Amino acid sequence: MMVPEVVRYIITHNRSIHDCLRMGIVNYTALAIKIQPDVERELGRAINPNTLVVAIKRYADSYTDMQESQDEQMLKNARLSLTDGMLDIRLSVEEVGMAPADILARFAKVTDNYEFFRMADSVRFLVEDGEPVRRAAQEMGGRRTVNSGLARIRISIPPSQAPPDVISYVAEVLHSNGIKLRNAYFSNNDTIILIDEKDASKTYEVLRRDISRTL
Repeated sequence: MMVPEVVRYIITHNRSIHDCLRMGIVNYTALAIKIQPDVERELGRAINPNTLVVAIKRYADSYTDMQESQDEQMLKNARLSLTDGMLDIRLSVEEVGMAPADILARFAKVTDNYEFFRMADSVRFLVEDGEPVRRAAQEMGGRRTVNSGLARIRISIPPSQAPPDVISYVAEVLHSNGIKLRNAYFSNNDTIILIDEKDASKTYEVLRRDISRTL
């Protein structure tokens, strides 16, 4: 993960910071100092506060871009896919004592439906819940965090049409509908969000309605 991705993650998972930043009442330097320990812990290295200020400003600017893009419809031509019964598994690479590629190979033997993310000191899997998956995680030992009862929604937008920061818009839509965003991941082509399974249908319908405005 890069600094802007970690900053976005922290902001979208803290409702107070998210709302204050959107309203333009946050001191970027003060916020950078506040979140610096969390960013450094996630990336496993020291980060200059000025680098965080730049990332925060870019994220704040995305709200302006989002407002300017409302008429252009942020989720135009997006495709949604929903999968419930998901696990979010985080494993410490050092404690497991295996290379990330070997951990990935171990999981690949029991399922082919997963998302894999490499962090500074850990790896993370989004995978459908099942006894073989849980057993594979347990057999690797070490410290692990397993969050269950989740649903995954994949938002796919053609790269040529994708706005600069879809997750800012999606986070705002979910917040305004009282839906808690549990996690979010980004790639060149997709935005993946995790919500509580009980909110899956509502979230899918909220996003589908937004897409329907563009048709």
